[in-house]
Amino acid sequence: MTTAPPSTTGTAEVELAIGGMTCASCAARIEKKLNRMDGVTATVNYATEKAKVTHRTDVTVADLVATVEATGYTAAPPAPARTRAAGPAGAGGEADELAPLRQRLVTAVALAVPVVVLAMVPAWQFTYWQWLSLTLTAPVVTYAAWPFHRAAVTNARHGAATMDTLISLGTSAAFLWSVWALFFGDAGMPGMRHPFELTIARGEGASNIYLEAAAGVTAFILAGRYFEARSKRRAGAALKALLELGAKEVTVLRDGREVPLPAEELAVGDRFVVRPGEKIATDGRVVEGSSAVDASMLTGESVPVEVGVGDGVTGATINAGGRLVVEATRVGSDTQLSRMARLVEDAQNGKAAAQRLADRISGVFVPVVIALALGTLAFWLLSGAGLTAAFTAAVAVLIIACPCALGLATPTALMVGTGRGAQLGILIKGPEVLETTRGVDTVVLDKTGTVTTGRMTLLAVHPADGVDESQVLRLAGALEHSSEHPIARAVAAGAAERVGSLPVPEQFTSRPGLGVRGVVDGHTVLVGREKLLAVPLPEELVRAKAQAEAAGRTAIVVAWDGAARAVLEVTDAVKETSAEAVRRLRALGLTPVLLTGDNQAAARAVAAEVGIEEVIAEVLPEDKVAVVKRLQGQGRSVAMVGDGVNDAAALAQADLGLAMGTGTDAAIEAGDLTLVRGDLRAAADAIRLARRTLGTIRSNLFWAFAYNVAALPLAAAGLLNPMIAGAAMAFSSVFVVGNSLRLRGFKAAN
Repeated sequence: MTTAPPSTTGTAEVELAIGGMTCASCAARIEKKLNRMDGVTATVNYATEKAKVTHRTDVTVADLVATVEATGYTAAPPAPARTRAAGPAGAGGEADELAPLRQRLVTAVALAVPVVVLAMVPAWQFTYWQWLSLTLTAPVVTYAAWPFHRAAVTNARHGAATMDTLISLGTSAAFLWSVWALFFGDAGMPGMRHPFELTIARGEGASNIYLEAAAGVTAFILAGRYFEARSKRRAGAALKALLELGAKEVTVLRDGREVPLPAEELAVGDRFVVRPGEKIATDGRVVEGSSAVDASMLTGESVPVEVGVGDGVTGATINAGGRLVVEATRVGSDTQLSRMARLVEDAQNGKAAAQRLADRISGVFVPVVIALALGTLAFWLLSGAGLTAAFTAAVAVLIIACPCALGLATPTALMVGTGRGAQLGILIKGPEVLETTRGVDTVVLDKTGTVTTGRMTLLAVHPADGVDESQVLRLAGALEHSSEHPIARAVAAGAAERVGSLPVPEQFTSRPGLGVRGVVDGHTVLVGREKLLAVPLPEELVRAKAQAEAAGRTAIVVAWDGAARAVLEVTDAVKETSAEAVRRLRALGLTPVLLTGDNQAAARAVAAEVGIEEVIAEVLPEDKVAVVKRLQGQGRSVAMVGDGVNDAAALAQADLGLAMGTGTDAAIEAGDLTLVRGDLRAAADAIRLARRTLGTIRSNLFWAFAYNVAALPLAAAGLLNPMIAGAAMAFSSVFVVGNSLRLRGFKAAN
């Protein structure tokens, strides 16, 4: 027996744009067909009209498209982001897409209103009113309702039934019954009258017509479809706006000349000019000039950020100040904007566990409803209620059933929630993240770069008795300005900020591990460790140095002309917003824990400043995962906030990982939530938004299930007129989408 060689086939992912879906059961059918293919795993989202497919490389995209088309729908790989943004995302694209549906809706409403009014007000039922109703209803049931009939026939050819099948059967049955009653029964006689009732009890015989049900149901359902479609596009507006943020053109420097080019032609290494008021074309590094950059459209932070030579800038942000020359470091799909859009799209394509249950129900919903309608018909006939009552109850069952609300419950809330998050600088990776936020009770905060700024800062100056602080800063800052050491840069920056321009030192020398010395303004100056000075410290400086080191800060000594003159405190400063962020996290029911590799004294000082009681210090980078596991072993549900490469594994281990967007790619990739701005308060906002979105999903699903559980028995019991049933069905989907749109009003805490 020969053994087949092991497969070397890899896997690939593709996102297909699906056309022709009209309800959640359509999405369920397509998903089921795709997943039956060997080596294919697919998720179809009714709200976003996309299928996310993972497939073996020997399965081509053409094979996937053919499978979808064989199911009765259309499929195609989506257009590139820039093309999508220029198309349906714009107002013109939306108008063109909704125009046919709007035309049918206008026709249906204009013709159905007089039909419904005549049926509801017996006093207005003039001679031969029923024939006018037939004349007005015929275009509604044929032209306006044509998409339902066409979809029903297409599905029937493929051996399937969807919501369109129910609507087509219900409206056609009501119309054809009325036609038979008018031409072959007593309903066409002069002077025929009948009252309008909310239930099915209207009498016996062939003198009853249901033209108001056929016309009214069509108008109500078209209205529901129209407002649903428009609301779904409003729900995705934030992502579309994100895709449109990028600059369209850029001015590139070529051989000393400024050359205008389309932004998509930029390459890594190109240098381009950004004038005041212009968008920065792509991610890059400033090589010339200084300015303030408005990044509010990406981070939600309204305060412009000052940038200068060597600083990084992000594409799509706006130059609010002077002229900049930027060297491109990332282009195309690698930019932060593209990655943000990709994260948001991926999240919108996901499904919560409850939604998967809803999808399974939707997949069998329509056949069950048809069976229930036939059972209702048989029950009423066998009970002796008569053919009219039996028929009306069966039609009401067909019309009121609605799996659409089930299919829209999760994706519409996700679309709005993730889109609003993107506007606030919060990226949610998927619905699973939302489910996790509900149970989190502990939040572990990495210290450096998360609670603190991540860079050394001159915190305080302690001059000796009789020494002028400004002179200390001027001499020490001038000398440290010539050094590249992080502590030296902190001293130089702090001195320049407080006293202005600094003199240029002479005879500068550096003693690695000890400090620097040189001549400034005629003084021989030394800045560094106490060992460098070789002179005793005055008592007041001994106390200042001891207090600084006890607080976990770095203390350096300044001396000139053979005498110690001051002690400088340098530390990784706590962010101004960290204490407020910790208070907000506590308000959400979370217990904050500070995690750091620093010594206990430094960690305790930072924790006390921001209001954290539980501190885990002196932890090696590789041991952070063990700390998270230990907390989980204590029965805690742990969220982790970090920004560095050494945080990535801990972020992945945590029940909920929140990555600071100002950190490394590894951390961002490992996190479940990405906070684009480096403000810890965004962590509290992210958890609030995630919980709010999850709450909206749950309320949507509750409504969708409750509606069908309550409505179907009422219809089967003969307590609903078919027209009222149609209005209730249309409202259920509109309600779910409208409830999701409330998330657009979510605001970050001030």
